[in-house]
Amino acid sequence: MSHLNQLLFGYYPYIALTVFLLGSLVRFDREQYTWRSGSSQMLRKERMVLASNLFHVGILGLLVGHTVGLLTPIAVFDAFGIGHGAKQVLAIVAGGVFGLMCFAGLTILVRRRLTDPRIRNTSSRMDIAILLMLYAQLILGLITIPFSIAHADGETMVKFMEWAQHIVTFRPGAAELIADVPAVFKLHLVLGLTIFLVFPFSRLVHVWSVPFAYVGRQYQIVRTR
Repeated sequence: MSHLNQLLFGYYPYIALTVFLLGSLVRFDREQYTWRSGSSQMLRKERMVLASNLFHVGILGLLVGHTVGLLTPIAVFDAFGIGHGAKQVLAIVAGGVFGLMCFAGLTILVRRRLTDPRIRNTSSRMDIAILLMLYAQLILGLITIPFSIAHADGETMVKFMEWAQHIVTFRPGAAELIADVPAVFKLHLVLGLTIFLVFPFSRLVHVWSVPFAYVGRQYQIVRTR
């Protein structure tokens, strides 16, 4: 198990992040006309605006929260007098609010993608796969909330902060820091890394283009038969 832990949380993060960055660069360089969100709004507008807004606001809030929460040095929180327990409560509340918003929007989008014949027929396998991966990741994230409440002292969160900061600063020993955390957190982390791994091969690449690169790209010419 120690070898598996090292593989998943010591080596896999670097594999996933390398593919995420280099794969995105290669796709932008070689396949710019596939660099799009692939919106299906033109096919069916019903509930699309509500679902899309809930999903995007929710997921952006979660991304910002995870990035700030994991990568801000612990000394910064200490300097502002924010204890580990207070940070844990903030993460639970903010994560719960944004997570439920995202869950509501994504549930509508998943149902729409899978049950509407027009949209299903124009969806690639990757479109469906990435949507289901995001849905599973979101559900796992919501499941972690009761575990976080049970560890209200914030020490489990500190372990993940130290792990993330060890990874991005290329320090050894990252995997050992989270060897004893509950399995649901590990599943959440592995699936999150896997989403980074497949990111360059999916429609998610359009995230890189907000708000400047996409609007400055050359027009796509579409002709009717």
